[in-house]
Amino acid sequence: MNKLKRLVLVCFLILSAFSLFKGSVLADRIEELQSQIDQYQKELVRLGSQSNTLKNQIAQFDAQIRLTELKISQTEEKIGLLGGRIDSLEVSLQSLTKAFSERVVETYKMTRLGDAAVYIVSAPDLSKALLRYNYLQRIQNADRDLLIRLQKAQDTYKEQKSSLEDLQENLEKQRSNLAGQKAAKSSLLTVTKNDERRYQQLLSQAKSELAAFSRFAASQGGATILTNQTKCDGWGCYYNQRDSLWGNIGLGGSPYSVAEYGCLVSSVSMLANHYGRDIKPGDIAVVSSAFVPGTGYLYHSFSVKGVGVTISAVSKSQLDSELAAGRPVIAGLYSGPDHFIVILRKEGNNYIMHDPFLENGASRPLSDKYSINDISTLRLVQFN
Repeated sequence: MNKLKRLVLVCFLILSAFSLFKGSVLADRIEELQSQIDQYQKELVRLGSQSNTLKNQIAQFDAQIRLTELKISQTEEKIGLLGGRIDSLEVSLQSLTKAFSERVVETYKMTRLGDAAVYIVSAPDLSKALLRYNYLQRIQNADRDLLIRLQKAQDTYKEQKSSLEDLQENLEKQRSNLAGQKAAKSSLLTVTKNDERRYQQLLSQAKSELAAFSRFAASQGGATILTNQTKCDGWGCYYNQRDSLWGNIGLGGSPYSVAEYGCLVSSVSMLANHYGRDIKPGDIAVVSSAFVPGTGYLYHSFSVKGVGVTISAVSKSQLDSELAAGRPVIAGLYSGPDHFIVILRKEGNNYIMHDPFLENGASRPLSDKYSINDISTLRLVQFN
């Protein structure tokens, strides 16, 4: 073994030892983080079993935020550990590739005279020829073993690279979740002004609205999932809350689905599209900061995809004047209101609506399903 090969081997051994030490440290850190994650998960379960007060909700946010931060740290450590393994694999792969290439050249030189048997018979020194032939056989067997090792190293390298990409993708999701959790906490504090009485009022309103929406869905035979409901024209797009694209999403991470409770969310999305904003029901549903935590109750002011949304309640007496001014409105039906629809325009004595619950409910006359007397309130929406 020449000096260069010895130097390469020594460097490889040093690098391997360092990688093993670094990997051991990272593995210990990952285990330590997992222990902390387990503790915060237990704390969230404990907080969730307590009474629903503003203080408790803020404590849950704080615990969830810390839990997500720990998961981010753990994922970063896993990326570091896996990155070290990939670096070692890359060095090993390069060494094996170089060794295999040298073997191929050497074997080619030894066999360039043609058939080995002919070479032995024609050689002037038979004993030397046999020794050379046996050596060639050992070299070829070693080549096959080296090739198998090289192929395994290549496969392992590809698998590790794929795992690294998965971890990096998961890290981005965790960072997004963390930002959402912080925004949700901020929204709650802004709306309630850290006042318990305001928070309890919100919960009461949420409970009432959920009951009304559930009552309406039950009266229609249930919120079964539909497909291919979106229809777009010059006015904008019609979105159905029961569409399979978003119907099963829980509003703001709550157990209350868009399909059953998402009439207002879908109506806001339709108005957004009418005014040139690319906002679908699913886009709003996944924004936890747009809802009172755990209730699916939409705040009157929130932001989605960089667009500020403000919803205000007004009297039904403004319906005709708003439509005459070219401004479609959201109408609440029955006393709850139990359901929300979009009124696009007035044609003669009838009103044209987008009903987010009805199958193929785009551009339907209001009188097909409801009467003007069923409208109890209006919602005007502004987009900034």
